[in-house]
Amino acid sequence: RMATGLTADMTAPVLELEARLERIALAWAASSSYPTDRVFAARAELVVVLEGFQSEPLAQALQQLWGDRVVALPLDTTDTAGRADTAALTRERGLLNSSVSLHAALDLQDEAHRAAACVLAHLAAGRSPVALVAQDRVLTRQVRALLGERGVAVRDETGWKLSTTRAAAGLMGLLRACVWDASTDAVLDWLKNAPAFEPAAVAELEAGLRKAGTREWRQVPATDGIAQRIQLLREALQPGRSQTVWLHDVRAVLESAGQWAALNDDPAGEAVLTALSLREGADAAFADVAGRLSLNDFTAWVSQTLEAASFLPAHPAQAQVVILPLSQLLGRALPAVVLPGCDEMRMPVSPEPPDNWTPAQREWLGLPARAELAAALRWSWQYALKSPWLDVLWRTSEGGERLMPSGFVQALLLQNAATPGDPALAPTPDPRVLRELQAQPSSMPQPVGQALTISRLSASAYDDLRSCPYRFFALRQLKLQEDDELDTSVSKRDFGTWLHSLLGHFHEALKTTPAVDLYARVAMINVASVQATTDLGLSDTEFLPFAASWPRVRDGYLEWLAKHEATGASFDQAEVQREMPLGAVTLMGRIDRIDRIDHNADGSALVIDYKTENRTSTADRIKDSLEDTQLAFYAALLSDDTLAAAYVNVGEKEPTKIYLQKDIVSLRDDLLEGIQHDMGRINAGALLPALGEETACKYCAARGLCRKDFWEQRPGEGAA
Repeated sequence: RMATGLTADMTAPVLELEARLERIALAWAASSSYPTDRVFAARAELVVVLEGFQSEPLAQALQQLWGDRVVALPLDTTDTAGRADTAALTRERGLLNSSVSLHAALDLQDEAHRAAACVLAHLAAGRSPVALVAQDRVLTRQVRALLGERGVAVRDETGWKLSTTRAAAGLMGLLRACVWDASTDAVLDWLKNAPAFEPAAVAELEAGLRKAGTREWRQVPATDGIAQRIQLLREALQPGRSQTVWLHDVRAVLESAGQWAALNDDPAGEAVLTALSLREGADAAFADVAGRLSLNDFTAWVSQTLEAASFLPAHPAQAQVVILPLSQLLGRALPAVVLPGCDEMRMPVSPEPPDNWTPAQREWLGLPARAELAAALRWSWQYALKSPWLDVLWRTSEGGERLMPSGFVQALLLQNAATPGDPALAPTPDPRVLRELQAQPSSMPQPVGQALTISRLSASAYDDLRSCPYRFFALRQLKLQEDDELDTSVSKRDFGTWLHSLLGHFHEALKTTPAVDLYARVAMINVASVQATTDLGLSDTEFLPFAASWPRVRDGYLEWLAKHEATGASFDQAEVQREMPLGAVTLMGRIDRIDRIDHNADGSALVIDYKTENRTSTADRIKDSLEDTQLAFYAALLSDDTLAAAYVNVGEKEPTKIYLQKDIVSLRDDLLEGIQHDMGRINAGALLPALGEETACKYCAARGLCRKDFWEQRPGEGAA
């Protein structure tokens, strides 16, 4: 029909293309061979076909070919196929021989815990093995994990995609780390799964990269030993090559990275090596494949191959639980069945056929139609109802949306409403066993830190001490620090860093080449913005959020600068690193900017700290001068007897504004006295309690250490 009838009628251009594709497909099918061809060419005296819930085109073809030599035996002898799926008819014809328990769960987690509890209850009652139907793979994996915690032996007959195994993830991590524009996180993720690299060296490398904020691996200089080794392996897999060469070179890199031995020692790793033909000699199957593949093309092939393959773990000798599809309950003598996932999405009465074939195409290809799929599902459901013990579970919500039970379950619920005294369909209590746990709250930690001496103190460290002594103890004395995220998207903090660098470049250039003309200053500050962008390694796309607001920020700052200079102030230094000894402690810090009043070196100093926050926050800093330590601390780094200090708020939405801190010399003297007093108390063994104030705890890196959320509150605690 393809070669004659259909193609003759296809005169439209789009149909002509379809006709050509059909002729190509016909030629390919006529010249290709399939494993099933051997079945049709064989001769057998007797073929026994065990019929399931759904007709099989191959078995039907054999029956037509061999006739009387094929005997078909139905596994379900009750002949329930095609019957109306109503609970009343099911009960009337005696199909419901089981004790059915219905469980309505709140969500996925609740359903998983209830299903695991049902399995454990059956095992405790001596009903083993228990069938766990894999209606929802995500849910089934969670149930299996819960059973694994109890040491239950599980035989999984469905398996899972090979791409989700740890072995496949390790191989894909290698390929993703080798692209030329790989992120630092991608390379670090691979290194942590490559045994050839020492964990201590990788940790040291990661700490340095996170501290420097290196987001792209190509920005890492290959100067030291480990970086050079990494770069050599990455460069080995970057050029394009043929399929066979790809397989050979990937195998060599896996061996160099120490991953090859781990793959061979892991059952899932062996499956990965087999699926990808990575073993020695297996790549001969691709010898006739012509053309070169880029790294992206080869990675896509690997991903698709691993996605198409399944991994079946080794079965235990004596399984207590068998995970299987609903249709494979047929022919099994299982004493109990747990059937989760019986909601309208995962068990529709009329399931949607897979793929995008039309009904006519499905008929031509021998694929089951929607009606056949629905009949097979009804038959499977009715067969499950005949189990001696059956637990049916579904969730009532998902993603914040209401979820209805499957139509099959609704029929049982309707029957339960019609016959409230029926013990087989009585409401089922929660199968989970409640345990009474005694509350054991922890108390507020109050460590001492006299053994952890502090020799250098920064403004942020001292602010930690004043905000929460425990935070100072954990982050400054124990030196516990969070790993900085290497996000590819810029943030408000990145804008502040960029602006600090920009203003430093601008004022240094303006000091070298003074310019009063506004247009000249605009040009100079624009050049400084480009230099700051380059220094931070920002691409044009990453700079877009800054570029959108930059003209408004620039104009507001230059307008303020002109007014500021009219008061007699002039720029002196930017990004000034200063230290000042104070007894046994050395104060240290980097001052954003120092100006001089009266335009000469002998003029009094003005300490400036830039802020990109909203104006309200900056105004609050100077409102209670004794609570703000930053400007006073920076002033303490200078020995000047006469000086001033101020915050300069460089806003994105509002013009730049200066906030002077009054009487900064007196505040500096009070601060120095307070630092000496506090350091003395710490050295004398004073307690460093976690105060637990909400403002200090909101964004605190040590909150998980002090366990504030689990304190036993006593009168007066947390109010200091």
